[in-house]
Amino acid sequence: MIIRNKILINNTIGKPMVLDVGLKSDNKPKPIVIFAHGFKGFKDWGHFNEVMDFFVTNECVFLKFNFSHNGGTVEQPIDFPDLDAFGKNTITKELNDVSHVLDWIHTTEELPKEELDINDITLIGHSRGGGIAMLAASMDVRIKTIITWAAISDFERRLPSDLSEWKTKGVVYIENTRTKQQMPMYYSFVEDLFANKDKYKIENAIKKANQPHLIIHGDSDLTVSIEEAKQLNEWNEKAVLKIITGANHTFDISHPHQEEQLSEAAKKVLTYSLAFINKMD
Repeated sequence: MIIRNKILINNTIGKPMVLDVGLKSDNKPKPIVIFAHGFKGFKDWGHFNEVMDFFVTNECVFLKFNFSHNGGTVEQPIDFPDLDAFGKNTITKELNDVSHVLDWIHTTEELPKEELDINDITLIGHSRGGGIAMLAASMDVRIKTIITWAAISDFERRLPSDLSEWKTKGVVYIENTRTKQQMPMYYSFVEDLFANKDKYKIENAIKKANQPHLIIHGDSDLTVSIEEAKQLNEWNEKAVLKIITGANHTFDISHPHQEEQLSEAAKKVLTYSLAFINKMD
């Protein structure tokens, strides 16, 4: 097994991303799975290292990365030491990051070319990362399959109904209940979204995208309603919806993940995802 941790990828924004990649070396091309974390997430959250192990063990090349403005740094990729970067994040920046990860996997010399099937790339996104995955898939034909875990169906509806105070002050703060940090979000996020309103509308993107799409959602998700998964399923005739009974937004996993075993919900997510990828081969 080949594991490469903390690979740095430069992007046009000038803020490097940190990426981990794993594969089982057998001189055979394997499907590539790229994982995008969600809002207030990072590549090493909870069970994401076990997620990588699962896909690598099951004959996939697996990449997980931190978005460049997720609040982490090269030196400290876990948690949120760079709150200013977190506050300056936008949808455009995250889409730019995904594009650079795709560029990297197509051009890297750090991995054996014979191990990579660059014509079989699946993009998995959790929560807001699922929204980004759907937008990216509508813009980039290199993505062949989409899998979303507890994904949002709309960005705009998550904004406050009255944006005047945010616009006047230029920033709002969101508490991280785990770290107790007051995490800024600058009004530039709203400006970026509104400047690309049609392009960044997930309904438009998912109807435009031609890729097969697996939607996985827990029916006890209090963060993103199961109704959003049902909306996504209605918008894409190639979509498959899997509902996990009793599962919450993180499929019953918390951070840090200290249990020896994954939750039953998380196991189902991985089993469904792998089966969908293999079916698409």
